[in-house]
Amino acid sequence: MNQPDSDQGQETLDDVQARIGKRLDDVAKILAGALVTVAGVMTALGLTSDVVFVALNNESWPIFVAALSAILAIVCSIVALLIHPTRRGNVWETVVLGVGVIFYMVALSVAVVGASQAASGNGRPTLVNVKVEGPKSDRRLTFGVHADGVDRWASVNVYVTAVNANLEDLPGTTNLYSVSLRPNDKGDIDHLASVTLAAPPNAWGIQIIAETAGGNGDCGSRSPHGPGCAVVQLS
Repeated sequence: MNQPDSDQGQETLDDVQARIGKRLDDVAKILAGALVTVAGVMTALGLTSDVVFVALNNESWPIFVAALSAILAIVCSIVALLIHPTRRGNVWETVVLGVGVIFYMVALSVAVVGASQAASGNGRPTLVNVKVEGPKSDRRLTFGVHADGVDRWASVNVYVTAVNANLEDLPGTTNLYSVSLRPNDKGDIDHLASVTLAAPPNAWGIQIIAETAGGNGDCGSRSPHGPGCAVVQLS
């Protein structure tokens, strides 16, 4: 009876380890495209380049976390590809790839959250096309209010008040104009106001504030969820 050749057995074991190493390398190559995949997910959810800059300016942490996790997944894939396909090498490569897959899944999961949050807006109202027109005896104030990403059960309150030179409301006066706006089914608000401006004679100017109900009403706040504010000096 012929005995199996020991060299042939060793070669067969090396072949098995090589095949395992090749499969692990295939996984590593998939992880190497993590950043491209994350970017594709964000784009598919409507996160365009201009929205990215807005989101970064608003300190949208999910985008940073998704990008960092994708980069770490790529680093793990590079390290895995550099490991020699021996029995011990395959063990280490499996561990490194396991960590890389975790980073990959975190990147994809957070990318969905970040893209949805940024692409749908943050609900902050914006005042546009603010104008005061007409003679002093018959002034008219026109302005628009726009907001997107507003929760369907939320509302945006708009106030117009007369203020002094320190931007403080004049004592004993009421709002010159006020309205509460609800979003449509897509979470958008587009409102055009045009009202007769009956400001007191001692008013330095008028201030328009559009804030989400229950939100931050401080015009000087640096919060991305702060109100939209505009001040017009009356001549």
